[in-house]
This record gives sequence, structure tokens and C-alpha cells, in this order.
Amino acid sequence: MKYVDLVIDNNSRHTDDLFTYATEEDLKTGQIVQVPFSNGNKVRNACVFATDVVPDPSIKRFKRVGSVDPDISLNEEMVSTITWMRQRYGIKYLDGLRAFIPNGKPAKAGKEKEPYKDVTGETQHIDALTVEQRAAVEEINGAIDACRGESFLIHGVTSSGKTEIYMRAIAKALSMGKTAIMLVPEIALTRQVIDRFIGRFGKSAIAVLHSKLTRRERFDEWMRVRRGEAKIVIGARIGVFAPLENIGVIIMDEEHESTYKSDQTPKYDTVDIATKRLMYYDGVLILGSATPSVVSYERAKEGIYKLIELKHRYNETPMPHISLVDMREELKHGNRTIFSDELYRAIKDNLGDGRQVILFINRRGYSTFISCRDCGEAMKCPECGISLVYHKSENMAVCHYCGKSFVVPDVCPSCGSRNIKYFGVGTEKVEEFTQKMFPEKVVDRLDLDTAKNNREITRILNGFSKGKTDILIGTQLVAKGLDFKNVGLVGVISADVSLNIPDYRSTERTFQLVTQVAGRAGRGNDPGQVIVQSYTPDNFALQAAAHYDYEGFFKTEIMTRNFMGYPPFTDLIVVEFTATEEAIAIDTASRCRDYLISAGLPEAEKIFEPVLSSNFKGQDSFRYHIMIKCPKGERNKYIYYIRFFGEQLITRKIKCNYTIDVNPYSAF
Repeated sequence: MKYVDLVIDNNSRHTDDLFTYATEEDLKTGQIVQVPFSNGNKVRNACVFATDVVPDPSIKRFKRVGSVDPDISLNEEMVSTITWMRQRYGIKYLDGLRAFIPNGKPAKAGKEKEPYKDVTGETQHIDALTVEQRAAVEEINGAIDACRGESFLIHGVTSSGKTEIYMRAIAKALSMGKTAIMLVPEIALTRQVIDRFIGRFGKSAIAVLHSKLTRRERFDEWMRVRRGEAKIVIGARIGVFAPLENIGVIIMDEEHESTYKSDQTPKYDTVDIATKRLMYYDGVLILGSATPSVVSYERAKEGIYKLIELKHRYNETPMPHISLVDMREELKHGNRTIFSDELYRAIKDNLGDGRQVILFINRRGYSTFISCRDCGEAMKCPECGISLVYHKSENMAVCHYCGKSFVVPDVCPSCGSRNIKYFGVGTEKVEEFTQKMFPEKVVDRLDLDTAKNNREITRILNGFSKGKTDILIGTQLVAKGLDFKNVGLVGVISADVSLNIPDYRSTERTFQLVTQVAGRAGRGNDPGQVIVQSYTPDNFALQAAAHYDYEGFFKTEIMTRNFMGYPPFTDLIVVEFTATEEAIAIDTASRCRDYLISAGLPEAEKIFEPVLSSNFKGQDSFRYHIMIKCPKGERNKYIYYIRFFGEQLITRKIKCNYTIDVNPYSAF
């Protein structure tokens, strides 16, 4: 009789452990089996995490493994990554396991659906590289060839030819019998990337993994990868969990984007997962961005990443000129509309010259909040406690946290007044105003409300790329790597939206958004024009963005981070406690803080008092969190003690759940 340790598919911290079972078969690590579990011996799926286990002699009888899944299995690298994730992020075994294993069923024979089956591929092979590109390719491909396991940060201006470098790195990996993962921050970008990659590598070599696929599509793509039929995986952040073996290179395009950090269970940072997986295969990590994250650039300065600079556009087109418009002056001159006079005239001139326009505002919906003018009460989600956003197209108030919609009341529920007003500007209002100002032009909108599936994303992007749409209005989706040839003007409706977010990264996000959205202009032979509207145009991040001065921005920002004790000089750990009774949530958070301080952890004075979370009221629950500025190198120790405290909650049957989020991107 042999013994194996299993992780059981039972989503509870009570069972977040390895369970020993007996078997007569030669099972391998990563195989999926069925086993009887708990007192009722209910059949559960389980994953083999260890073989050749020496059983506990105090246990006289072990339950036995049942059937083995013939299709789904992981390898040792994937299992070790799950174990590492549990230690690094404080997640459950099952959370990591579900990230790797698809949730769905295989299609019947002959019924498989191929994502992007209508994509024929864009043939675009560039023979003549620039001097900068050639040097980058030689250095990166040399590392792949020698299996040196190095990490590269490509800091390249927009349209500098980073994608060609990516494709040549992948080609090098494939030539050595290795595999590759190409990650993009938004699902909307996968279409353009797939088009170019199919043109270069062929359709059969590529699989697509992202959350907009149906469960069956994702399962079928997962199986193609696991069977070794696809050697390249393209996707959003979940693509990093693709069941590839012998990974030669993982590429993260627009590496600075917050979407690479998961704020849902399991809470992980994609770059960490990529780095861990590549260590097993001595593979190469490539991070690319025109505006690298402060953390990544500091790592490059420290020598953790090798820095590659691409300072010139591929076709030598000048960078677009960025103008900052002071909206305070517009108010002084009586202009209270969405468009400044300068932006309105620029839109009119560009449309008159046959060029297209992109208008950017990082707020979807029509109005950003609904309020009673008499008592001042703002309408909030009863489930989450978050201010509701008015969506005029649906005539509903929507919670952008949980997604629930509510009918807007005719009278204020607090004071009975009918004086209910809508405040703020979102993409819907900009679209309505733009259509009113330019009624003869075709206006479209790209945000999470319109980009609900692949078909709609494709329709919107194709309409704009083919010139059928004159003006495209969007959120940060339009700022991320999209390539359009006829855009003469980009207008940023309000740079203050991202600048005023209560988050230590707000200036970094603003610099990145302005620089990235500016890169959508001037991609043909014309340098293009960018107009940024703001009530604080003297802010250092906006001034640096207007002059494309990343180095100047970085020097100011890194000094502030160091002084304030923010990443990359610390790890921010947020531990959130959720309970049906508010007193239990806050009391548990307080006791956790007291316990961590008493444990003698380094710099315990930087464990802050419990605070009501911004999404303070979930469904029949209350949320409080503590924030820790954890010293560099002490992260695992803090996670260990937090998990130990969490185990005591289970032992003492305290009805309070907790989650751990390391370096979160969402504001608390």
C-alpha cells in the first residue's frame, strides 16, 4: 500500500491542509483523483500534492483514493507554485489550485469552439530592426539561448517596436523546443495581439486564455495547451497559470497596469507568479512599458532587472505635443462645459481634416454620484456602502463594486425631498455631449459597459480602425496599447480623476495614463496632438508627462515613497476582516493587530489601527481592515503570523472571515 497527500476540493479554511490517503496505484504529483471525504464520505475531487508519504503511525486506518481523472492533471512545477503562493499570499491551497485548473467541461467531439476563429492573421514581418531593437533582441535572445533565467525591463516609448522584440524572443524560445506566454493587461487588447501573432506563428500554435471566454471555450483551450498542441499562450493575467511545460519566456506588455494585480481571490501579483514559474525552467521574463511602474524601475536600478531603453519611435515620428489646459481659467471666462475652448477647436479642426479623435475619461457611467440637494445624502449601494453611479442608458444607479443595479428614487429616502441631482462626469455624459456638439459625426464608446463580450469589443475597435467611427470615447481601455493609424488628437477630459484618488500611487497612475493615452496619437506620419484638461496643471506628474520626462517623474516619486515608507521600500499588507456583526469585525481586527505587535515583529509600530473598509458593508456583512507597512524581507514572517492568528479564529469558532492582500492596487 502506498500513501499520498492530497488537497481536497472543499472551500473552507477548516480543511486548508494536506490529507493523507492510501492507494495501490502509482500516482504522480498533480494528478486529479476522487476520494471519500469527511464523516459522510461524500465524493470529492482532490489533487495529489505529495507521493511516497510516510503515514502517521497513530492513525490506524486511512481512506482510499478512488478513480483518477484521465484528462486533467498538473505537473510538479505547478504544484510547487501553488504551495509557494499559499506561503507568499496567505491564500488557501484550493485558491491556488483553482487558478491553475479550468472550471468547465469539455465540448463533445467535433463541437469544440475556437476563440477568434475569424482572425486570419496580420502578416507584418519586419526585417530591418532599429539599432535599439537589434541590441535588445541580441541581449534577450542570448539569455534565452543560454537558459540564464534573467529578467528584462524594456522601457520603450510608445510605438518604439517592443512587440517585434517580443515576437523574436518567442521565436527563439520555440526554436529551442520551449513554450511561451504573452500577457496583455486588458482583454480588449488580445484581439490585436492575436492578429499579429497568428500572422507570424500560425493559428495552431496559439491558445487564448482570458476571463471573457465561456467556461467551455476556456476548458477546450486549456486542454489544447495541456496536450502540448499550443506552444504559445496569449491572454490577460490568468494566462500566467497556463499549463505549459518547459516555459522559455513570459512577456508582460504594459507591465505597469494595475490589472496584473488580482484583487479577487486568489489575490496575487502576476509578475510574482511569472518569476516563480520561470525559476523552475530557467526561463526569461520580459516586462515592457513606456511608463514602467516605480517598483519595476527601482528593481532595474538595483540590478534585479536588466534595463533596456528604446528612446526612439520605430518610424522616427516625433512624439505628440501635449498641451495642459487650466480649467480654472475656463471657469473664469464663463465656460462650464465639458470641453475647454482649446479642446473644442482642436476636435473641430481634426475632424475637418479627416482625422479621428480619441477622448479619454477614466470614469464610466453618466454621473459619478447621485445626491439630495436638500439634505446632502448620497445614494449608496445597500450591499457595499459604495456611492452609486448613474447610468443614463439604463436609467439605473449601478454599484461599480458588486455590479448590482437599483432604480433611482423619485424622492430622497432620508428626507423625502424631490430635489435629487446628478453630479460628476462619466463616459456616457461625454458621449452625449460630444454627439450634441458634432451631430454629423459617428461617435462610439469603449468602456466596461460596452465591452461586454468579444463581439462588442471587436465591433467597436474595427469600426474605429476602419475609419467608420470619427470619435472614440473611452476609459483606460483606450490608453492601453491600441494602435490606430489616423488619430490626430487625443483629449483627456479630466486628469484630476486619477490624480485625486486616495491612493499613494495616484500621481504614478496619472503620469502613466496621460503618457499612455498620448501614445495613441500621431501613429501615422503626423506627430498628432494631445490636450489634457486639469484644475491642477502645475502638478509635477502632469508637468513631467507633458514633457515625456519619465526620469524626472521617477526621481521625485521615489523620494516621496522612501520618505513615506511605501513600496518599493516596504510591502503593504492589508488584512481585511468580514463579519455579520460590526462589533465582531472591528474587535477581531483590533485583536489581530495586538497579537502581531505582541509577537515582536520588526517595525510593529507600523501596524495601523483598524479602519472601516471603503466597501464597508458587504452582503449582510461588515468589513474592517488593518494596514501594515512591512519592512522589506519580512513579508513571509508577517504572513506566517497572520495565518496563525486566522487559525485561532477557526479553533475558537469566531464567526469572522479574513483575507490578506499584499500591495493592493485598490484604494482602501
